[in-house]
Amino acid sequence: MSRLTTTLTDALGLDVPIVQAPVGSATCPALAATVADAGALGMLAVTWRDEAATREVITETNHRTDGVFGVNIVADSDAKDVPTETHVEVCLDEGIDIFSFSFGDAAPYIEQIHSHDGTILQTVGSAAEAKAAVDAGVDVLVAQGWEAGGHVQSTVATLPLVPRIVDAVPDTPVIAAGGIADGRGIAAVLTLGAAGAWLGTRFLATEEAHVHRRYRQRVLGADETETVYSALFDEGWPDVPHRVLENTTVADWKAAGQPETERPGGGEVVAETDDGTPIRRYEDSLAVPGIDGDVEELPLYAGQSAGLTQTVQSADELVNTLTEETVEALERAN
Repeated sequence: MSRLTTTLTDALGLDVPIVQAPVGSATCPALAATVADAGALGMLAVTWRDEAATREVITETNHRTDGVFGVNIVADSDAKDVPTETHVEVCLDEGIDIFSFSFGDAAPYIEQIHSHDGTILQTVGSAAEAKAAVDAGVDVLVAQGWEAGGHVQSTVATLPLVPRIVDAVPDTPVIAAGGIADGRGIAAVLTLGAAGAWLGTRFLATEEAHVHRRYRQRVLGADETETVYSALFDEGWPDVPHRVLENTTVADWKAAGQPETERPGGGEVVAETDDGTPIRRYEDSLAVPGIDGDVEELPLYAGQSAGLTQTVQSADELVNTLTEETVEALERAN
């Protein structure tokens, strides 16, 4: 496998400047470990996992790989039941040394993590946010553009956002996120000054991703025009914009004039988890294996890069493919 050296690979001990985004419940030990074994950065999302489940996934991932992986924690207290400080303490206790924070500031946890020789990533959506994060002591920034799938922090597209942030914090590695699904996209953000690329939607279409088969099929079949940016699926995490694939829930809401309240089918149970827990139509609930019912009515989180996501590969094969494509694209550009 080719090695692509950047300030990010040097800082984190990676072979390639590729990050598997922490796409909520789709992350699992198999995915993060396979990515790590391939020389990229595997990520586990732990925000919606309790203390015991967090320890379990970290332990299993450690057993599966000697590669590099980290955790992502949403700092927004409205999004979760477990306090951020609890997640930080648990992850440090389990030996995690790469922490990614989103939807909130990493600042309250920087001294604690740095005292354990940890590295801190924070997702930002503007140059001003980037400067504030670096001034607080953040080590690496994730510049998330508006094209991204799932919950989105910025209203600026990736192409203008990345160079703005790179210029604002020239001594800090910047990872570009949003709309990247192949080596051409990775090469593009590297030429913009980014030190790496953060891919979420593309990793949904891997054999290891913990997603329902119908969700994966919808991602594979979607084109770049079939996503919707709104705050529609807000039960459980209110007022946070997100990008999902078009489905009947979205279409009926649009047809009704996009009401903020009294939305079509509000409160209706459309599916249930494998333990029988009901899932309501506008609930923030990622479609994972074991869900039964109208899975396609759930929020099918995906970015505009869904149009570039057309095949299923194992995660290590995907990392290798992305690396080869990136090298080829950079060689063509030169």
